Amino acid sequence: MDNTEQQFLKELDDKLWKAADKLRNNLDAANYKHVVLGLIFLKYVSDAFEERQQELLELFKTKSDDSIYHLPREDYDSDAAYQQALDEELEILDYYREANVFWVPKEARWETLKETAALPLNSVIWQDAKGDNVRLRSVGWLIDNALEAIEKNNTKLKGVLQSISRFQVDDDKLIGLINSFSDTSFTQPKHHGQPLKLRSKDILGHVYEYFLGQFALAEGKQGGQYYTPKSIVTLIVEMLEPYKGRVYDPAMGSGGFFVSSDKFIEGHASEHHYDPAEQKKQISIYGQESNPTTWRLAAMNMAIRGIDFNFGQKNADSFLDDQHPDLRADFVMANPPFNVKDWWHESLADDVRWQHGTPPKGNANFAWLQHMLYHLAPIGSMALLLANGSMSSNSGGEGEIRRRLVEQDLVECIVALPGQLFTNTQIPACIWFLTKDKSGGLSPNGVEKRRRKGEVLFIDARQQGYMRDRVLRDFKEDDITRIADAFHVWQRSEHHEDVPGFCASKDLAAIEKHDFVLTPGRYVGAAAQEEDNEPFADKMARLTAQLKDQFEESDRLEREIKRNLGELGYGC
Repeated sequence: MDNTEQQFLKELDDKLWKAADKLRNNLDAANYKHVVLGLIFLKYVSDAFEERQQELLELFKTKSDDSIYHLPREDYDSDAAYQQALDEELEILDYYREANVFWVPKEARWETLKETAALPLNSVIWQDAKGDNVRLRSVGWLIDNALEAIEKNNTKLKGVLQSISRFQVDDDKLIGLINSFSDTSFTQPKHHGQPLKLRSKDILGHVYEYFLGQFALAEGKQGGQYYTPKSIVTLIVEMLEPYKGRVYDPAMGSGGFFVSSDKFIEGHASEHHYDPAEQKKQISIYGQESNPTTWRLAAMNMAIRGIDFNFGQKNADSFLDDQHPDLRADFVMANPPFNVKDWWHESLADDVRWQHGTPPKGNANFAWLQHMLYHLAPIGSMALLLANGSMSSNSGGEGEIRRRLVEQDLVECIVALPGQLFTNTQIPACIWFLTKDKSGGLSPNGVEKRRRKGEVLFIDARQQGYMRDRVLRDFKEDDITRIADAFHVWQRSEHHEDVPGFCASKDLAAIEKHDFVLTPGRYVGAAAQEEDNEPFADKMARLTAQLKDQFEESDRLEREIKRNLGELGYGC
């Protein structure tokens, strides 16, 4: 993506967010995201449908020896008859399904929505199947009607789209949002008159992701239930490299790992000389989410990007109602909620997933880890975010589970993360990477790996990143590259090197000496210090002079403050 496209997206983000943010006076953050994201979804499916209509119209009119679409003008008596035939042909549902485009009924199309929303309430807007007049009740009702019509005609979206009218947003506010989204051409974008190569799907997908992040910030702790910071998701995906295979997230939130996997394939296409559209066909997406609202957000997130998915029959608890019991995935990745206390149920006592020890009833960390390990294919790879306590805790048998994981050579890498990366928690976090096979050879993603049996890589990334604002830290692209490269070099090359203070490869005997505590700081050592060649006497003279200057400045500031206070009648 070039600078012009990035600038276009930034300006679009700002413009649409300002429009959406006007709703905050009326709704709390947890609710107004559904109104805004519902409208973004409607805009997307309508734009994609219209784009396909234009393609079909061109195909219908273009004469070609091998075209199955062409409608010859000479077969019709008049221009009016020909136009009617074209209009009728454009309404055939199969033309859209064959191109993986959602069918959008007339009453749900964006232009219809925009024009109808501007009419006075109680206006007759169409006739129903019985021939009775249907009148405009409210703009919220109109949007709900559009969402329901789309859901009814697309089985993949059944139970996914949320009602808008229940939030009781003023019609004027909704009309304002519709007009704001209408101002932008998502199908033929331009920036200061310059045409852009961005597709409607890419633009709206970007806007959806940006809005999810903004909503998560606005909601604080609750936002973390459906959103993992983009830089962390990107880091995990770059390290796992899911080029092909089955990808599974049992705590998927709004589906960030799946979106990032999709982008990963696009981002590395030129490097590996493949067609990203074809490569994406080799990825299968499986997810699960217990929260019904978040489950819908994830399904919409996939639909906007045209990503096929299997999220089970419903939202459900991954421990108590596993929606993919027979799945063995090539890549498993997740950011489950940290240190969950109320996860246990007696039915889990002898569960087949606890192959390395029953997790403590008061903390789900090692339940998540073992659930994911159970669903991992024999030569697959997995990564999950956990609280730092998981690397050292001995409470409730966690230390024993960790020991067994290390002794059975399942732990591949541990990454300690810097603080302040999350919008919803200040708990320090780490990433566990596990695999069932370190014997080397070709991995599911087609990468050749060396034999790594009996080795674990430790990466201390606590000093990486930058402060994005007063509260949140973020990774730069260079930070992500440095961490991912360290992992990949270690996986693939016999000539990898430890970097003091950053990364180190250790054998299982070294880990045993530390009682199977996996904190990277114990293993990577201290970073090399820059050599100080300044003679001691010179340094002391320089520092003493510097201190004298600072004392003098302090005295000057004190006199100035006293003078100012005296002028105000507060002498001291």
